[in-house]
Amino acid sequence: MRVLVIEDEKKIASFVRKGLEAEGFVVEVAHHGDEGYALATSRPYDALVLDIMLPGRDGLSILRNLRERKVPLPVILLTARSELNERLEGLNFGADDYLTKPFYIEELIARVRAVTRRATGATQGILTAGDLSMNLLTREVKRAGAAIELTPREFTLLEHLTRSPGRILTRAQICEQVWGYDFDPGTNLVDVYIQRLRKKVDADAPVKLIETIRGAGYRLRLPS
Repeated sequence: MRVLVIEDEKKIASFVRKGLEAEGFVVEVAHHGDEGYALATSRPYDALVLDIMLPGRDGLSILRNLRERKVPLPVILLTARSELNERLEGLNFGADDYLTKPFYIEELIARVRAVTRRATGATQGILTAGDLSMNLLTREVKRAGAAIELTPREFTLLEHLTRSPGRILTRAQICEQVWGYDFDPGTNLVDVYIQRLRKKVDADAPVKLIETIRGAGYRLRLPS
C-alpha cells in the first residue's frame, strides 16, 4: 500500500517513514503543505498521514480542499495533544482518524491499516484467491490452511498481485507500487522477488497461482 506522509518536522517524518517501510508500505514524504497537497491530488495513495501545523497550506486546509474535490483518500491527522478544537474540526472536515503527538509507531501502523481496510471494504481484512488467504491485519498468509512466512516486502508484493487477480502487471507497475520508485530496466529485482514468492507460495501446491506472461509481466492466476 502507498502512503503519503505530510510532516514538516524531519525527524518525525523520518521516524514514520522507517516504521511504515519496515512493515512493507511504500512511503512518500512531503515537508511543505503546498508540495504535499500537489502530491495528494496528482498521485494515487491508499492513505494520507497529515500533520496539522505545516508551512504553506496547513493540514486542515489540505483536508478541507481534498474533501471539497471529492478525493476519497483516507486521512489520519497528527495533532498536538492540547489542540482539541483542531481535532474536532478535522473530524468535521472528513478526517478518518487522528493521533496525538508523541505517539507509538505501532499505533500509527495499526490505524493506517484500519482506515485502508474500511476504504477498500476488505472483509475483516482478508484477501483470498483460491486456497490462498492473506490477513491484512495480522499479516498471516496461508495456502490450503498451511502458514507461509513472508518478509514485509514479499507480503506487499503478494498483496499487490492478489488485489488484481487475472490482471497482468508489468515489472514497471510492480516496481512503482511495491518499491515506490521508477523501474530500472537493467534490474532483476522484481524477478528475484517473484521467484522467492513462488518458492513459498507455489512450490508444494498442485495449482500454481503466480504466472509469468512472457514479454508482459506477471499475474495471479484466477482459480478455476
